[in-house]
Amino acid sequence: MKFPERGLYAITQTDNKSAETVIDEVGAAIKGGAVAVQYRDKNPQDQHFLGGELVRLCHQYGVPLIINDDIELAATLGADGVHLGKDDSDIIQAKNRLGSDAIIGVSCYNSIDRALNLQNQGATYVAFGRFFSSSSKPLAAPADIETLQHAKHLLHIPIVAIGGILPENGLHLLNAGADLLAVIGGLFDTQLQQSAANYHALFHHKSP
Repeated sequence: MKFPERGLYAITQTDNKSAETVIDEVGAAIKGGAVAVQYRDKNPQDQHFLGGELVRLCHQYGVPLIINDDIELAATLGADGVHLGKDDSDIIQAKNRLGSDAIIGVSCYNSIDRALNLQNQGATYVAFGRFFSSSSKPLAAPADIETLQHAKHLLHIPIVAIGGILPENGLHLLNAGADLLAVIGGLFDTQLQQSAANYHALFHHKSP
């Protein structure tokens, strides 16, 4: 399954939630307009069960499911790809394990040089952030709006923005150069399906 060129990228919020709740929430996010989902679980209880259910749910709606950090879990579940941070395995290893068509996303924080290097290595998309204060990643280093503006002229793969993004500030990032908005708390801390729809609407107001 291909990674979308633009839209809402939902990242799961799993802490203190049952698998059934996470599954229901992801379903609501997709119904609200999410075009990609990342399974992120820092304290997994049964990641094979939950991850497998999320793969089935996402594929039912034609939405790619990407696993955070764990190449082996992605391979075992038949997920569409993996998202790698600075301390995770490299792109070549991921492609060797998951196949040349797998989605490989990479965190680039505030570094265009890193993004260009990883694009050349075959990354499917790059993610910059955090752009605003984030309860999910409170210690993450800040990223600059100017990074998006420069990246848009230098990269030919989708650009994801992450970190404290709300419907109220997301349009600013889209107009600066982001193609997708990756959201955790701004989506799952609220009336979920309506919140997803509010993000989805931003992509119809993006400046040319």
